[in-house]
Amino acid sequence: MNRKDFIKTAAIVGTGISLLPAFSLAIPQDQFTRDQLIGKGNPDITGDSYTSTMHIATAKALAQMSVAAQAEGIEIEVVSAYRSFDRQKQIFEGKYKRFTGQGLSPMEAIEKIIAYSTIPGTSRHHWGTDLDLIDANAPRPESVLQERHYHGKGPFCKFKEWMDKHSESFGFFEVYTNNANRKGFAYEPWHFSYAPVAKPMLQAYKKLDVKSILAAESILGHEHFTDEFITKYRKENILDINPQLLL
Repeated sequence: MNRKDFIKTAAIVGTGISLLPAFSLAIPQDQFTRDQLIGKGNPDITGDSYTSTMHIATAKALAQMSVAAQAEGIEIEVVSAYRSFDRQKQIFEGKYKRFTGQGLSPMEAIEKIIAYSTIPGTSRHHWGTDLDLIDANAPRPESVLQERHYHGKGPFCKFKEWMDKHSESFGFFEVYTNNANRKGFAYEPWHFSYAPVAKPMLQAYKKLDVKSILAAESILGHEHFTDEFITKYRKENILDINPQLLL
């Protein structure tokens, strides 16, 4: 998060806001609409730029966590926050066209895409709860979201160590953990989710008919989303995540 966006986000927090209420308030699963869950509109989203747009509760918790990190020389920067259905569709279909144009079959292209990218309508970034984070105070590599930058002698090692120790106390949990037994999306040490909102949203999302949604929205390649594929994608890519985000 750059300084301008941080100041705006911190202003949302105001004075005297405690972190505890965010954890103690149980959000009813039935409060979420289909459109909210698939990234087609959410009244709880705040922000005026690509990196500051997120759920209001996420913004408040992020501002608190950022202040704590700054005390130890870490400047948390958001490189990706809320992502709409239409934006995710552009990303997915752009890759689909490119990969099939290179000679891959439709299913080969889809499998290659979902190693890291979600099918539109299924992204956690649609909820405004999930953020891709780096340390703005560290040397900035050309491509920031790479696993090697968070381990060994990578520029974001200090940031990763700090997040491992402190992020959960602010409600943020790593989603796609470095677990050899986990399937679905590859390990993403930069991707954190604000659990107090993301957990009830996931429970509500699990009730949706994903295949029907993808067909109704005419996602490029949706005719290849068989029942078998959707069942596997749901189990591995949507639900095989940090177990602390499933409870």
